[in-house]
Order: sequence, then C-alpha cells, then structure tokens
Amino acid sequence: MPRNLQVLLDNRPQGEAVASNFRLVEADTPALADGQVLVRHHYLSLDPYMRGRMNDAKSYAAPQPLGEVMQGGTVGVVEQSRHPRFQPGDQVVGMGGWQHYSVVDGNAPGMLRKVDTTHVPLSYYLGAVGMPGVTAWYGLDRIIAPKQGETVVVSAATGAVGSAFAALAKARGCRVVGIAGGPEKCAYAQEELGFDACIDYRVHADVKSMATALKAACPDGIDGYFENVGGFILDAVLLRMNAFGRIALCGMIAGYDGQPLPMANPALILVNRLKLQGFIVSEHMELWPAALAELSGLVQQGQLHPRESVALGLAAAPEAFLGLLKGKNFGKQLVKLI
Repeated sequence: MPRNLQVLLDNRPQGEAVASNFRLVEADTPALADGQVLVRHHYLSLDPYMRGRMNDAKSYAAPQPLGEVMQGGTVGVVEQSRHPRFQPGDQVVGMGGWQHYSVVDGNAPGMLRKVDTTHVPLSYYLGAVGMPGVTAWYGLDRIIAPKQGETVVVSAATGAVGSAFAALAKARGCRVVGIAGGPEKCAYAQEELGFDACIDYRVHADVKSMATALKAACPDGIDGYFENVGGFILDAVLLRMNAFGRIALCGMIAGYDGQPLPMANPALILVNRLKLQGFIVSEHMELWPAALAELSGLVQQGQLHPRESVALGLAAAPEAFLGLLKGKNFGKQLVKLI
C-alpha cells in the first residue's frame, strides 16, 4: 500500500487561524478489509465551514479532532477495491479529507459516490455540482422560494455557493444582486456569472454606505437574501428587505474567529414579518439528487461556468485555506494533488 501524505489539525486557533495550526505528516496506508475502497485523491475542497470546526465549541457538527486529518470533500479515482460496487478506475466524490489517499467503507451511506465526467469536469463535483451548489439550491428553492420578477441578493457572490446561486436564481426569472470584495470580482459577477448588479463591500464598508448601495441596486427592495457573511452586511440588508421577505442563513464567516456578531436592529424582522432560517445542507440528503440534476444541466447548457482557484500540492492547503477566509480566492478554492 502507498505511503500517505496528510495534513492534521495540530492545535486550535486562538482568534485568527494561522498556518502553524496545521501539521504535514507522512503515514502508512492500511491494507483493505472486505467492503473497503482505496481512493487516490485528485482534488480536495477548501470551504469556509472548516474554520468553524477548528474551534472547540458547540455547533451543528462535532469539532475537528486534534491530531487527525483535516476533514473535507475530495474527488479522485478508485485505485483498489474490495467492494463489488466500486472498481479500479471509477471516478468518485467523497469526504476523504486533506490527504493523498483515503480508505473508505463502501457500504457507508453518502461516503462515496461515483460520478460521470463526460460533460461535467471532475473538480466541479466539489463546487458547482457538489455540496456548495446544493447549498445554493436548497437556500434558494426551499427557503427563499422566489417568484419570477422578485429581487434576491447573495453575499460572497463570486464564491462556489454564490456563483451557483446566481445561475439558479436567473433560471427562475429573478433580479439577482451580489455582494463581493473588489472591482475585479464585481466585474466577474456581472460579466461572467450573470448578476444584474454587484456591490463592492470594500467600497461600501459600513451599514449606511452598504444600505445606500443596496437601495440603488435593488430599487424595488429585497425579497430574498442568501447570507454567507453576517456582520454589517446583514444589518444593511435588513434595512432594505421587503415585507414578508425570506432570508436563508447559510454562513457567518465574519464571526468565525470567535467574536460575537450582534445585530443592530433585529426589530426589523418583526416589523417586516421576515422569515429567517438557518440550514445545514447535509441534513437534507433526500433532496440532493434533484438539486444535482438541475446544477449539472446548467453546467451542460453553459449557464453555470464558475471559476476555480487551484493551489498545487497538499503542502499548499493551509495557506490556501487561510487565503480563502480572507477572500483571496476567485471562485471555488481547490487543492490539486495529482
């Protein structure tokens, strides 16, 4: 069995995450038992939710264990198999973590899935046609549930979730407004992703300025909002929400360093009779096939063509992850391993 390079969580962050929280090691790969599959990872996924799991705090999922491989999504190829459903050469998506190889129980529900790369690139199964895409689909379809002609807004607009959200919302006949950092990302949002408008939060860096920009971009108000960030951006959006608006709360990246994120005017939720619902996409696995089918169709039709930021080699994963948390990535952040 091959030797395996791995990235472990060595210690927990004290405030902002740093590269020394991680440790690169080499380990033996265990021999396969009956029912197990050996997967060689080609790409691993870096996602903002991983930062929250680095903390030893109560959350919707258990903290990332210290001294163990950082957990996360992977795509790759089956190299060896002792399971009848998987054969060497099968292309698969799973949760192999930050390492070159993983040994997977082929019978474990949802842990390994074969994918077809005839029309969808393998890496897209970690982004547009993977967990981030399904996240966008669920928040839009099941919480915001927009009607044709309504205005919807998404923060972190040019990331993996935001880019899928734009394609899905445009397919439903919505006016789609993004919030992103920097003129290059805002231009990409409008010129390539199909956003009707995009607001640069670096220019509009407080509640008053952001609310003014949202008023200009959303002249009919905001009917639905997909929240990835929190902080002053959420406060500004609340000022522009229409009565009976819906907010899908997916992430609060502004608070991942452990600081609380108070809301400036929560009474607006009552005044405008808003629905604000948090969700975890892994709790809705029964809906993934429908979501993935629509997302795959959008890719094949050319309506969803997100960019990818690709770091090379496992050793680059920690710095790429820290850059993701600071918005340095352009589109889905991946690490290429082969």
